Amino acid sequence: MFEPNLLLAALVVEACIGYPQALYRVIRHPVVWIGIAIEVLERHLNRPELGDEARRALGIVTVVVTAGGAAAVGYLLQTLASNVSFGNALIVLIATSGLAQHSLFTHVRAVVQSLSNGDLIAARRAVSEIVGRDTSILSESGVAGAALESLAESFNDGVVAPAFWLFVGGLPGLFAYKALNTADSLIGHREPRWRMFGWAAARGDDVANLIPARIAGALLAIAGGGGLLVMWRDAPKHASPNAGWPEAAMAGALRIRLGGPAAYDGVMHERPIFGAGSSPTLADLKRGLRIYVIACGLLWLVAAALAFSQWQVK
Repeated sequence: MFEPNLLLAALVVEACIGYPQALYRVIRHPVVWIGIAIEVLERHLNRPELGDEARRALGIVTVVVTAGGAAAVGYLLQTLASNVSFGNALIVLIATSGLAQHSLFTHVRAVVQSLSNGDLIAARRAVSEIVGRDTSILSESGVAGAALESLAESFNDGVVAPAFWLFVGGLPGLFAYKALNTADSLIGHREPRWRMFGWAAARGDDVANLIPARIAGALLAIAGGGGLLVMWRDAPKHASPNAGWPEAAMAGALRIRLGGPAAYDGVMHERPIFGAGSSPTLADLKRGLRIYVIACGLLWLVAAALAFSQWQVK
């Protein structure tokens, strides 16, 4: 189990500096390399002429190879770092690469700033960086709602779940989770091309997020001073066993309505509605961003409490 004081340090450092662009230009980001590996395997293994069971089996192989390979890299880095005098600092810096508090805040703040300036076109462009739906025809309320839904779901995928698996499994656990989450994003879809091949990626991501998603929802509800009842009532409406928890919690905390129909690649999809209030506004998006910051702070407090309890035991 990862040292909770190192978990706290990783959370604080990442929130302050994020992933430096200068470093990204030199070595990219671990998720980029994971994504390249998945795409190469998918291109070679997911062949239409193969039967469904063969494609499912090869999809399992893809997940095992990428998640196992990521875990092995994490183990190697953690082992090597542990053998140098500044090892803990190095481990903390490596761990920040799997967290996304800073980047998520920056992306959503860009949406807030564009809407505050009355520039709906720029706001649509900014929100398109964090959502998969069509954004070109979104109204101000639609942009605010899309940003809030992404903020809530990504609080789990980019903050709580990586922190959870870092705590449980150290750098191997963190890297394995990032591989699973990336695989789900790339191939865990229901369209014919990926339905069988991406089955393992989707199911693996579901299992990995089962506990973190509920923690994330609870933190958002507590940070917003309400929303637990809405979360408990509406979360099961989502097709995903996990995504509905933070989204419903955010809707309940803000006392607004999230979800509903959305267009993807020109096709309108019916989606469940979370909450029972009015449609989201710019003011709601600003409040949602504040709730997110507070929820991140609560996660820090959890890590600090774990570190303190460990220190007490020692």
